[in-house]
Amino acid sequence: MKQRITKVHPKDNVMVALTDLNEGDEAFYKDKNYKVSEFIPAKHKFALTDLAAGADVIMYGVLVGRTQRPIPAGGLLTTENIKHAASGFQTGSNHLDWEKPNVQKWQNKTFNGFHRDNGEVGTANYWLVVPMVFCENRNVEVLQEALVKPLGYGRKKTYEVKAQQLIKGIRSGAGIEEVLYTKIGSENGHSASERLFPNVDGIKFLTHTGGCGGTRQDSTTLCGLLAGYITHPNVAGATVLSLGCQNAEVKTLQEEIKKRDPHFNKPLYILDQQKTGLETDMMEQAIRKTLAGLIQANTNVRKPAPLSKLVIGLECGGSDGFSGISANPAVGYTSDLLVALGGSVILSEFPELCGVEQNLIDRCVDKSKAERFSSLVKSYSDRAEEAGSGFYMNPSPGNIKDGLITDAIKSAGAAKKGGTSPVADVLDYPEKVTKPGLNLLCTPGNDVESTTAEVGSGANVVLFTTGLGTPTGNPIAPVVKLATNTRMFKRMNDIIDINTGTIIEGTETIEQVGERILDYVIQVASGDIEVSAVRHGQNDFIPWKRGVSL
Repeated sequence: MKQRITKVHPKDNVMVALTDLNEGDEAFYKDKNYKVSEFIPAKHKFALTDLAAGADVIMYGVLVGRTQRPIPAGGLLTTENIKHAASGFQTGSNHLDWEKPNVQKWQNKTFNGFHRDNGEVGTANYWLVVPMVFCENRNVEVLQEALVKPLGYGRKKTYEVKAQQLIKGIRSGAGIEEVLYTKIGSENGHSASERLFPNVDGIKFLTHTGGCGGTRQDSTTLCGLLAGYITHPNVAGATVLSLGCQNAEVKTLQEEIKKRDPHFNKPLYILDQQKTGLETDMMEQAIRKTLAGLIQANTNVRKPAPLSKLVIGLECGGSDGFSGISANPAVGYTSDLLVALGGSVILSEFPELCGVEQNLIDRCVDKSKAERFSSLVKSYSDRAEEAGSGFYMNPSPGNIKDGLITDAIKSAGAAKKGGTSPVADVLDYPEKVTKPGLNLLCTPGNDVESTTAEVGSGANVVLFTTGLGTPTGNPIAPVVKLATNTRMFKRMNDIIDINTGTIIEGTETIEQVGERILDYVIQVASGDIEVSAVRHGQNDFIPWKRGVSL
């Protein structure tokens, strides 16, 4: 018989419905029978026993809420009868008795990557075009128009082709029914054989709304983020466009580059529009220098590298009630495997660690790391409260509809992506990862801002779990999308890469899926698999301004 309910942790006083349960339905879990007193939608929770008003709600073994009125055994947990609650935290003794997973299967495995002079290895080979300030966005876009298609990187405009076919039909007299229901074809992008530079995966053009007009802190932070992208192992070199008078000064960018790579020697071309004069002169120089850089970038080819050179960003977005029991713990097991192999992983989204801070503090390798994590979380939380938007306001309407009804429930499940290994380092945005192991990076919970930050800190692959479906990608790092449930995977498999719903169905264990994910990552890192976000050109890039963003 298919399992219909599950209990995530032995201490929990709630059950999770794996399928819809009607009023009066009975379901078994570990030889015990549970009866629900009302309709429980799949992914939602019901009380194991009678809960009085003011009772603690425990899930994942931690406090995730407090009842606002009595809930009978078998009753549905809702935003009306429970509210967010989370345990406090403090720095104390560390518990580093980590039991490493068996990694013998991958001990001698490699991936084929792009080796850089500083010892880092990229999973891709891109050229960047970057504006120092939003005033240069138009020039970046002009360069994109001038270079992408002629060099063979432009994706054929599938939807433009579809629209042209329909317009042609209308010109020929097609009516509403034909326009709505006529089948139309599609076209694919260019292959590597059509590119002038086959060893360069593409030119990526970043635009943003910063660099001037905000605080100096925002501009300095932006320079740090841009430096993270320029020095990234997936980047061969960059063309930088500066207006000349903005807060985000070129000298600040150069200082930030030196912080991340003291012996930086990639081709880097910086053009100042106010010094150059005519826009036409600057754009001609930008084209010439970019092409010269691409010639150099094309000399780099993929070569074997140890798995310890992988830096994986851990992200979730469009989460649902299954995220914390399928995709996230599976990714957590992948994280543990990679850490055991000497690689690095990045757990971010600090608003989504609410309620599990003590666990992470206890896993820090030393007191200084624990204190820094505690300080970053408290200052971020205080800023949110001052703005009237505490962490408890983090769950989106989609999260709530699909079972994540408090921030602590969402957070406890989200933290599973970090596995169980010790916390090797704690970083503030946009600092770079320098240590193998689990790294905590202060970012908002916003999917794109956090993914942008993880890649800026060095992630050369991102694992992104989703229960509702999201197309999020990144300009320079492959973002592997993982579905928490089979139904959504089947419905949106054009933008999702891996299904972990087999855990919910009981056909695979968390460990089996975690191993499958690592094997997939190795193929992605080697360029053997093009993930959906790359295939669709999903180049999401949003720098975080250090205001309150949940």
